[in-house]
This record gives sequence, C-alpha cells and structure tokens, in this order.
Amino acid sequence: MASLLQLQTTACSCYSLRAVKSSIHVPKPPRVPYSIPKVPTTKLHIKEGFNGSINTSTTSFPLQNNNNVLTTQIYDGLYKSKITTQLYAVLEAIADRIEMHNNVRQQRDNWNSLLLNSINMITLSATAMSGIAATTTGDTAPLLALKLSSTLLFSAATGMLLIMNKIQPSQLAEEQRIATRLFKQLQAQIQTKISLGNPTEEDVKSSMEKVLALDKAYPLPLLGAMLDKFPAKFEPAVWWPNTQFQRKSDYKTESKKQRNGWSEELEMELREVIEVVKRKDIEDYERLGNIALKINKSLAIAGPLFTGIAAVGSAFVGNGSLAAIVPVMAGSLAAAINAFEHGGQVGMVFEMYRNCGGFFKLLEETIETTLEEKDVERRENGEIMEMKMALKLGRSVSQLRELASKSASCRMEGIAIDEFASKLF
Repeated sequence: MASLLQLQTTACSCYSLRAVKSSIHVPKPPRVPYSIPKVPTTKLHIKEGFNGSINTSTTSFPLQNNNNVLTTQIYDGLYKSKITTQLYAVLEAIADRIEMHNNVRQQRDNWNSLLLNSINMITLSATAMSGIAATTTGDTAPLLALKLSSTLLFSAATGMLLIMNKIQPSQLAEEQRIATRLFKQLQAQIQTKISLGNPTEEDVKSSMEKVLALDKAYPLPLLGAMLDKFPAKFEPAVWWPNTQFQRKSDYKTESKKQRNGWSEELEMELREVIEVVKRKDIEDYERLGNIALKINKSLAIAGPLFTGIAAVGSAFVGNGSLAAIVPVMAGSLAAAINAFEHGGQVGMVFEMYRNCGGFFKLLEETIETTLEEKDVERRENGEIMEMKMALKLGRSVSQLRELASKSASCRMEGIAIDEFASKLF
C-alpha cells in the first residue's frame, strides 16, 4: 500500500514538471522573406566582327544620368549661392555708403548754420564798431582800436565768405541727402532681385556699376573731387552708368502685338508722354536751374565784395567824417546778402533742380532705350513699365493714357500742351 502511494506521488510530480515546461516554452518567430537588392553592374558584350576582331561594348549604367542631373543641380546651386553672396556683399557696401553720406550730410548742415551765424555776427560787430568809431572825436587810442578791430573783422568775414561761397555748404548737404536717397533706392532694388530669386552675374555687374556711378556723381571728399558749384551752364545730374542704356540686341521681329505686355498702342502712348516730358518738364527745370545758378553766382560775388569795401572804408573812419557811411552800409548789405544766400539755401535749390532734371533725363533714356529694343521678349513687361512710369510721374495709369491722348491731339492741331507730365514735383 505504501509502495502504491509512492508511485502515484512520483507520477504526479512528473506530470506537473511537464506542465511547467510546456507553459514556458517560447515558440520560434516566423520567417519573413526578404530580398537583398542587387548592385547594378555593367555587362560586357563581346562581338566578333567579320575580320576576326573583337568588339567590346558595355551597357549603359542606369545611375549615370541621375548622377549627371545631381551634379548639374549641385553646380547650379553653388553658382546661385555665389551670385547671391556677391549681391549681399554689394548690399553691405551700399549700407556703409548710406551711413557715410548721412553722417556727412549732418556735418555739412552744421557747417552751413554755424558759418552763417558766425559770419553775420562778425560782420554786424564790425559794422557797429565802425559806427561807434565815427562818433569818436580826436585822434585817441579808442578810435584807433575801433578802426583796427573793425578792419580786421571785416577782413576775416571777407575770407570766410569766400570759402563758404566756394564750397556752398547747403548745396553740399543737399548732394549728400540725394545720394542717401538714391543708395537706399538701389538697396531696395537689389533686395527685390534677391527675393524674386534667380539673380545673374549681370545683376552683380550692373549693381557694382551703379554704386560706382553714384560715388562719382555725389563724391564724399571736398578737395579734388568736389562738384563745380558754379558751372557755365545748367546741366542735369547724372548718377547712372553709361553702359546702362547700351543696346543689347539687334534682333528684329515683325509681330509685336500683345507680346510680353507690349502693343503698338502702348509704345505710342509712352512716346507721347516722353515728348511731354521733353517739351514741358525738362525745359522748365532747365529754365529754373539757370535762374537759380545766376542768382547764386551774383550773391556769391556780392557778399565778399561788400565786406571787402567795408574793410577798406573802416580804415578811414574817424572825427565825424562821412567816410563812416561806406563801412556801415557795406557791412549791413553784406550781412543781408549772406543771410539771403545761405539762410535761404540758394545752393540747395540749385542742386534740387539738377536732381529733378536728372530724374526726367533718366526717365527719358529708359523709355527710349526700351523702345529701341526690337525683341520685345527682352524688354521689361509693358504693363509693369507703364505702371512704374505712371507712379514716377504721380499719376494713375488712366491719367497717363489721357495725357498721351491730349498730347497727340495738341500736336496734330499744332498747339502746345498746357500740362506738365509730372504731378509729383
């Protein structure tokens, strides 16, 4: 009985061991079929010719074209990156010039105000001394001191006026003010080209030429590079390179209708507007510029002349003589002339007329050069150019077309148009 019980206990333990083993059995993962891609290889074909020679040829490598395309894209990306980097370098130079011209403009504004106040104070002080000396009787030391002081002050005012009238600080400040505005305009144009994408090497070259042309048109230094403040004749300012309007193509095409925004009507419209600019705006600014130039020349000569006469006359003042009238009147007139010339900034007005004349000349050359280009695909889009021209003249597109129609009708009737092209200034 005991042996039977022992056998049952042993059987139960073996059964429980098998159950434990079966419960912790981990099944093998299923096999997932996969394939290893084959490396593309070239196959060598051997052909035997009729003469017994062996001709070997290889099949085309399937990745070769893709590699060529990828290499071309890399080179294009590097080229565009280089062009963009060059344009950013030009932008850095322009930003530096803007800062320099702005600083110089402030400096020359200070010159104008400080020199004007100083010279007028010197002139009026000398005039007062001459008047006091005329009332002094007897050949005394105070009379001699007044005479010498007034003579020296008039002489100093004459020298300072000669220098001030030569450099025209108000005109110098206006030059730098205009240069700052034009450099900012060029900066915006380059930034627009970069934003639109696909800049070319021609854009870099033209941008550098425009920067150098602006440097030449509005120089920073005074000695050796200063613009002539009293030219023989009024001429508009030129701040664009000579190569900007060279004809790029002599290609001729017959059909121009509705290509790249251009049509025969649009070309006739722009020609009529340019004729109005020539006959009215440019002629008017040339007339005003010549008037400002003559006034500035006259005032620049009269101021030092009167202070010089006062300096000579003050040496003969004394003992109630009538000679005191000369320095007192001359000094007063010199102070008034100096205040009108430099306080009224006649030189600045003359430079403003030069800039306006240059603006219309640039507009004229731009339109004429564009219309001379026979290949309309190489031109700027006609509708965009019409809109830009209207904005530059302070008009809407419809007003620009009305002006062209009015100009054509007046020309056919043989009468002069009574309207200026620009409504902006």
